[in-house]
Amino acid sequence: MGVPPQLRALLLAVNTLLRKRRYHTALAVLKGFRNGAVYGAKIRAPHALVMTFLFRSGSLQDKLWAILQSTYTHSRNLAYFVFTYKGLCALQSHVQGETYQVHSFLAAFIGGFLIFGDYNNINSQISMYLMSRILYALCRLGVEKGYIPEPRWDPFPLVTATMWGLVLWLFEYHQSTLQPSLQSSMTYLYEDSNVWHDISDFLIYNKRRSSK
Repeated sequence: MGVPPQLRALLLAVNTLLRKRRYHTALAVLKGFRNGAVYGAKIRAPHALVMTFLFRSGSLQDKLWAILQSTYTHSRNLAYFVFTYKGLCALQSHVQGETYQVHSFLAAFIGGFLIFGDYNNINSQISMYLMSRILYALCRLGVEKGYIPEPRWDPFPLVTATMWGLVLWLFEYHQSTLQPSLQSSMTYLYEDSNVWHDISDFLIYNKRRSSK
């Protein structure tokens, strides 16, 4: 069955509008919202699925609801942020007639404060993900600009060893300072492996199943 003429005409009009350069900035903001929503869902859904079924107790309905809720929150926040960031960048460029590097920082600063400023598990995980990559990027930038001498040897093994040393020290002696999902992962690896009763919870299951 062919496409109805009315729908064909509507699609033609929409495609014509999308190709107009005069609307490109506004349309880019809208597509940024779309991409933020899609990317947030694609990133969060698999992570939430694995972490929920590994570490969360409760009924199947409760687990599915938790997955949907965290996926929605991540998707919504990222969509709002991309929309805000691109919109504020465009506004600053329009007002000043030119694009400056500070526009990017100011737009992201405002968007981050408004959208990711509330402390919750989702926002905390995103912030820590960004922090590690920002520190790494700033070190590389410092080397490229000549502010930091280029290492004569590969620093990665020492950096990695230091991180593992610190995180295990924090887990063993200051566990409450670590992010909850990291605590859960490390508890599974380092504490649950100290407890078993027979072959069932030594090899097959992590914990002995309660008898009904």
